[in-house]
Amino acid sequence: MHFGEHLTIDGYGGAAEKLKSKELVRRCLHELPQMLGMRTLSEPLLSWAEPNGKKDPGGWSGFVLITESHISIHTFPARGFLSADVYTCKNGLDRRSVTDYFKRQFDLGDIEENFIQRGKKYPQRNLA
Repeated sequence: MHFGEHLTIDGYGGAAEKLKSKELVRRCLHELPQMLGMRTLSEPLLSWAEPNGKKDPGGWSGFVLITESHISIHTFPARGFLSADVYTCKNGLDRRSVTDYFKRQFDLGDIEENFIQRGKKYPQRNLA
């Protein structure tokens, strides 16, 4: 038994115009929790991050708090790159549907996925 599951997605070869779209990032942060049967605690928060002169050429950063934890998306249009996290205390995350969703939404050519089972020693009862 573990507490939750954390899926990280790095997407490559994405469409720059889609990665630049504030509306698309916002829509994904609305749709993905519903698609996964999760409940949102807030409206998605999005900010444009300016280039930092190093490896970050700028893009959208957004997240949504969900009852089960959070989902975040970071886009890098100039590099065709997307970085996303889906962290949930629910077990049995449908990883394939999440990666396919991001591929379709941003026309990603390749996906690098990492999956972590969190809280493997999570107490089975209250300690206080």
